[in-house]
Amino acid sequence: MSERPDLSPPGPESEPEQPSASDLFGAALGGAARRAGLDPAENKSTGHVVWAAMGGWRGVLESVLPGLVFIVVYTVTIDPATGEGNLWLSLGLSVGIALVFTVVRLIARQPVTAAIGGLVAAGAAAAFAAFTGEAGNNFIPGFITNAVYGSAFLISALVGWSLIGLAVGFLMGEGTAWRADKRKRRVFFWLAIAWASLFAARLLVQLPLYLADLAGEPGAITALGTLKLVMGLPLFAPLVAVTWLAVRALYPPAAK
Repeated sequence: MSERPDLSPPGPESEPEQPSASDLFGAALGGAARRAGLDPAENKSTGHVVWAAMGGWRGVLESVLPGLVFIVVYTVTIDPATGEGNLWLSLGLSVGIALVFTVVRLIARQPVTAAIGGLVAAGAAAAFAAFTGEAGNNFIPGFITNAVYGSAFLISALVGWSLIGLAVGFLMGEGTAWRADKRKRRVFFWLAIAWASLFAARLLVQLPLYLADLAGEPGAITALGTLKLVMGLPLFAPLVAVTWLAVRALYPPAAK
């Protein structure tokens, strides 16, 4: 006689294991890194990876041009009598350029995430400045972003759950197993510290200029806008390269 099928409810051991919060967060970070072209599993040159992370020429223009136009127009239109530039013209052109980039991507049916992000950032910055009438408040969203990102990287390093490690662990298919490897934990710790330092450096350099503008010091806005551009992609790109090289050293490409 054939055995009767077991109709009893499955025990706890048969239930699928639920992903932890770190797994979900790592998957989200890894997915974002992969979309940005930062997958260590792909055998790409460092230059190619850095260029992809910046979004190519279009990504560079979308990141730099709105801010550059704002500071150039504001500086050129400064009235010697008041020491202030044409705020509304500067904001309008800055937001308008960001809007044009977004529309061009929509027409070309290209990914619009970066362009929309730039448009939202430009719009939020313009709103801060427009509602207060202070050009310096155009930079407040950037201060908030740097503070949030810097804190996130620093805290993740100090508690032993480096954001870099979470992203790389997902991309390399090892989840959080990297935490059992002292060498990987050490590398991911210092990479997170390096990124936290970048965001902290921006705040330490730029906030005093913002405060100087509030105090009425002439030229503070021009200096602040210039430094924001200088401490943007020119510092972002080398740190992406360092991060990429460090991760590739931990996960060398498999020999063919």
